[in-house]
Amino acid sequence: MMFLFTCSQCFRSNSNDKLVIHKNDKDGEMATKFSLFSYHELMIASDGFSSKNKVGEGGFGAVYKGRLNDGTIVAIKVLSIELESMRGEREFISEIAALCDVQHENLVNLHGCCVEGAKRCLVYDYMEYNSLAYRFLGCDQNRYSFSWTRRKNVSLGVAKALAYLHEEKTPHIVHRDIKASNVLLDHNFNPKVADFGLARLFHDDTSHISTRVAGTLGYLSPEYAITGRLTRKSDVYSFGVLLLEIITGRSIVEFDIERGEHFLVDKAWDMYNCDRLVELVDPVLLKGDDERLRDEAVWFMKVGLLCVQEATKLRPRMSIVIKMLSDETSVEGVTISKPGFLADLMDVKLDKKNSTKSF
Repeated sequence: MMFLFTCSQCFRSNSNDKLVIHKNDKDGEMATKFSLFSYHELMIASDGFSSKNKVGEGGFGAVYKGRLNDGTIVAIKVLSIELESMRGEREFISEIAALCDVQHENLVNLHGCCVEGAKRCLVYDYMEYNSLAYRFLGCDQNRYSFSWTRRKNVSLGVAKALAYLHEEKTPHIVHRDIKASNVLLDHNFNPKVADFGLARLFHDDTSHISTRVAGTLGYLSPEYAITGRLTRKSDVYSFGVLLLEIITGRSIVEFDIERGEHFLVDKAWDMYNCDRLVELVDPVLLKGDDERLRDEAVWFMKVGLLCVQEATKLRPRMSIVIKMLSDETSVEGVTISKPGFLADLMDVKLDKKNSTKSF
């Protein structure tokens, strides 16, 4: 059973400006404390949430760069909450519950939050190089700064974060929205998984939960999108898509006049079947005749294809993915079955014009 949250239980502050998060589970109540910021304090830190300090925008609000009173540079996420539906409030609570007591080098660090009337803000570490989508996929020229070593580091870092959430953290956490824009990069290009507004908690005896479908088309696992049954393998699928993006430098959905929309997962599967995966490796990486790099890149794409297999039981756990990416477990000789084809999903869930948007 997941933790259950109610607004009246979640937000209570004490005289030391520490927020007390009360979480009810089947074993009783637990409490976690972290900093509670005033809205005025965050306004000052961000220069009135100035447009010049705006560094991003997501489905539930904008993100601003700010400087706290002690000089700490932070990212301030200002949530747009629809109190009538309480959907934004649920995302806010989910993010706090998921991040208030996690510690991992590849997870964004949550400093605290603001709870003032209808105002809701989250305060994180500031990531100098913004998101992977912005820095890597946002411009063809940017890809030249992503060497093979850097791409391996990002891929492994995200895998390690997910393995921690899925297998080490108690209760387990399923992120539900792994994608390039939710992977942030620090000043050394180290990846930090962010945006836990859609996250769900799993106890050891929970194999799946049924929930409304949420995430981003192209990264969503087909079985979750169709049935609403969420498992840790749903995140594995999303990671597989992300891995293919990192190695190929391509968007998850592309469009041309002759073929219309086509998906990176479908393309990778076709190239795998005709033994031409190497042709999908980002040309930026293949400036010389480095056979080892080519082999490693194809290796990583095979791991990506293993992660997006249609049958969830065939997808590897994230701890196994790490071993594969680290060359501790071979993928040679491993049978890769067909992936879940997202082209079919578009007809089921979303209008095609919205195919790359979160929902």
